[in-house]
Amino acid sequence: MNRKKFIQAVTSGVIGMTTLSAFRKFAGDLHEQEQVMPVLFIGHGSPMNGIEDTAFSRRWHQLAKEIPVPQAVLVVSAHWFTQGTRITAMDFPKTIHDFGGFPQALFDVQYPAPGNPVLASETSALLKAADVVLDHDWGLDHGTWTVVRHMYPDANIPVLQLSIDYTKGPQYHYDLARELYALRKKGVLIIGSGNMVHNLRMVAWDKLNDADYGYDWAKNINGKFKSLILDGDHQPLIHYTTLGKDASLAIPTPEHYLPLLYTLGVKGRQDTITFFNDKAVGGSLTMTSVKIG
Repeated sequence: MNRKKFIQAVTSGVIGMTTLSAFRKFAGDLHEQEQVMPVLFIGHGSPMNGIEDTAFSRRWHQLAKEIPVPQAVLVVSAHWFTQGTRITAMDFPKTIHDFGGFPQALFDVQYPAPGNPVLASETSALLKAADVVLDHDWGLDHGTWTVVRHMYPDANIPVLQLSIDYTKGPQYHYDLARELYALRKKGVLIIGSGNMVHNLRMVAWDKLNDADYGYDWAKNINGKFKSLILDGDHQPLIHYTTLGKDASLAIPTPEHYLPLLYTLGVKGRQDTITFFNDKAVGGSLTMTSVKIG
């Protein structure tokens, strides 16, 4: 039975608990690969990108064809802010519709990707700086599934989420991410999902359909972020509150920015940097995304 049919059979309940145990071993038996997986920071923007054919979602779909097929995907989403660090550890994470005021079609979406409890345990063991809780209650929030369903529409690759501990500062999250590097050698695609510039209170709602419309401060700080990333100068990015008023406008709260630090934390010395979806939306948001490696 090939991998896709195996997962479909498990999902549909055709295969019993004995084979489910085999699936856990199958999905968790990750060995070091010759090729180190890249790392992505993805500006996810509106949940509607999850169901609409946009320039952003098309690029996500194409990107998946340009990188190696991962053994699993680990997402640090802006929308899972917790006290302490948690990782999803269930066999089949639910699809979470953590938003309001959108069309019913968005709430109807289910993304039935499997989880990987073995990988969750391995990841927990890697993170020496945190007492990671294996979580069986969360699932895949819209910071994850709206992006990943475009990349892997067959839902045949295990997907896990790692939460962001809101009691810790940026340096802690950057350092914690460094401990995840070994996963790249095991074929795990690490994705940080947020937005570099994310100020919903200042959105120009009447400009949402204007191509690359950004306030001067938003474009200025987004350009500064990109320059620092290209230079490998991570300390100002970690201590972003020192970057002035533009940074404070771009990051009024940290949850959408911190996933960027997780991706920078697992950058290797020889990794190249490329940007994609490098556009402003509604004045005070940017979709700028980063591929590392």
